[in-house]
Amino acid sequence: MLKTHDFYYDLPEELIAQTPLERRDASRLMTLDRKTGEVTHRHFYDLLELLQPGDCLVMNNSRVLPARLLGHRVPSGGAVEVLLLKDQGNGIWECLTKPGRKTHTGTELSFGDGDLTATVVGERDDGNKLVQFHYEGIFLEVLERLGKMPLPPYIKEELQDGERYQTVYSKINGSAAAPTAGLHFTQELLDKLAAKGVKEAYITLHVGTFRPVKAAEITEHHMHSEFCMISRETADIINETKRAGGRIVCVGTTSCRTLESLADENGYFHEASAWTDIFIYPGYKFKAMDALITNFHLPESTLVMLVSAFADREKILNAYNIAVQERYRFFSFGDAMLIS
Repeated sequence: MLKTHDFYYDLPEELIAQTPLERRDASRLMTLDRKTGEVTHRHFYDLLELLQPGDCLVMNNSRVLPARLLGHRVPSGGAVEVLLLKDQGNGIWECLTKPGRKTHTGTELSFGDGDLTATVVGERDDGNKLVQFHYEGIFLEVLERLGKMPLPPYIKEELQDGERYQTVYSKINGSAAAPTAGLHFTQELLDKLAAKGVKEAYITLHVGTFRPVKAAEITEHHMHSEFCMISRETADIINETKRAGGRIVCVGTTSCRTLESLADENGYFHEASAWTDIFIYPGYKFKAMDALITNFHLPESTLVMLVSAFADREKILNAYNIAVQERYRFFSFGDAMLIS
């Protein structure tokens, strides 16, 4: 039985990237052969050599909402921070709130100069709050004005340009965190890959925030659910790629989780949408993915468990230890890895 601690590695804090590189595709790229465990050191723009005509990149086109709201409780005036996680409809959102114990059901909140107000109307078993927002006009426009990019807590620097926490192909609003593997792509690199014969297919998965694994046994951990969808066009592109013998290369764990959630038993696709809480850990049999482009993930996280399912836990932990020795940059604004 695998334990959460089996996915621990030692990461010096100074290797956690605080800001994005000036040029997106200048990040380093570690390649890992999942059969042999061989590691090489490249740059992200070397994907042009590493991907072949007939391969298909599957990318998550979800766009990050400025989902972090700073305001105060009414009438006390005490500070409050609200992170939007999931739209429940009718102006109600599932949210993380700080301080959680002072935002019980019935608490009134105010943001900006009262342009946006809210009431806590319920609480989930996991402590997340249901918040009813009150506003005039279009909620997304209010958010654009008052909200901040929801950067992960390990990033202490303010982001100068909010677009650097969006992929260049982001399109559909709905995420509370970026699908960070895609942050390395430039439109120029995508154009060059397309000219080489690498296909592009887009899925949508609206990223929530990943709950840390607190259970000692990984099978006791429960994933939160996220909305994902695949269009008929994308299904057709992926199916054609598979029939022609090309590789399905997922950009990021969100693309992987979408494909593995929506594939039929033979690894083929139809137009579909669903809420997925798929938890991929060693022992999982992949139905659709042949290669994965991903960043370096937090120790003991569900994402380290996912890549360990794809490439073997010992090979992943060895690659991560090499990345530490070679001073790779870690997490959201860090370097990338191609596992194939």
